[in-house]
Amino acid sequence: MLIFKRQIEGLINESLFKGRMLAILGPRQSGKTTLVKKIVGVFGKDGAYCDCQLADVRKHFVVGKPDELLPLVEGRKIVVFDEAQTIQDIGAILKAFHDTYPGVQIVATGSSSFDLSNKIKEPMTGRVFEFTLLPLSLDEIKVSRSVDMKGLHELILYGAYPAVVAASTIEEKKIVLKNIATQYLYKDVFIFEAIRNPRAFEDLLKLLALQVGQLVSLNELATQLGVSRSVVQRYIRLLEQSFIVRIVRSFSNDPRTELKKAFKIFFLDVGVRNALVDIETPLIDRKDTGSIFENYFVSEKIKEGTNLSIFPPEIMFWRTRKGHEIDVIEKKGTTISAYECKWSGGKDVSFSQFEELYPHAKASIVTPKDLLSV
Repeated sequence: MLIFKRQIEGLINESLFKGRMLAILGPRQSGKTTLVKKIVGVFGKDGAYCDCQLADVRKHFVVGKPDELLPLVEGRKIVVFDEAQTIQDIGAILKAFHDTYPGVQIVATGSSSFDLSNKIKEPMTGRVFEFTLLPLSLDEIKVSRSVDMKGLHELILYGAYPAVVAASTIEEKKIVLKNIATQYLYKDVFIFEAIRNPRAFEDLLKLLALQVGQLVSLNELATQLGVSRSVVQRYIRLLEQSFIVRIVRSFSNDPRTELKKAFKIFFLDVGVRNALVDIETPLIDRKDTGSIFENYFVSEKIKEGTNLSIFPPEIMFWRTRKGHEIDVIEKKGTTISAYECKWSGGKDVSFSQFEELYPHAKASIVTPKDLLSV
């Protein structure tokens, strides 16, 4: 089986044994279990891996009784609790254990930030480092195999979940992707949150997939779905917290001429987006190729920031009231980088307008060919 080296592993290793618990969040099937087993495996008998979905492990988690965990951790330097979001009151339990036995490095993983993150953050403020593991980045894939234009087209169409990338045939990629998109990703949402209207939830996903790269109107979505605006907001929040989509907001230094409160929604894995719309038609024959490439590049920039920095840059977009637009703005402190995604290249009026208004920003046209040359 092909094993990919994850860039975030370096950040995680640097954070071990600093007096804090580590929480590794990310969607199901993104490789969290493989990563933590590798990290803890380095310590041999001094490390332990525990699957919190197993009854023999779950019985040791008791509120107010940190000693109940000793059979799992005694004599260990580092212990992984995988899928920790399945344990009720996990935050309170780990806080009590951390305060009682601070010498043991605890690493907890979870596939839903709305559950594990919320349960851990409140009781463990100041006691936890949080990381996010997303599907593979192009750079991570390049370390394990060469990627030509045909391979890049496959990534843009089928996405970058490890099992999808590792699949040896196109048909296998489609089957694996379909299973991820229809079974794994929604599991946490339906388990931990009451979805009163599953049909509206699934229809919202499809509408968002069709509107990738466009400004989102909550009122329009609510009208199309026949639900309230607040329901749409709640469902989008759940989709973001379960690592299916990411809200990208507008960049503005001049509210008079630039949109300030507008936002777009992109899928963190473009393969999931395509599985909801059309996974059969080749990129060169599609009408939505530009939107797909924009989504792919946005997800790559998000992964890059998440993998390489504890404080990743903010990913935004720029749009004026006259309709000029730049697809991606990467803002870190006072440094601004702008990227316009073009399937076949070429500078347009919007790009020139942005360069004129922001002469100190680094602005680039990005094509698929550019991604391969980096």
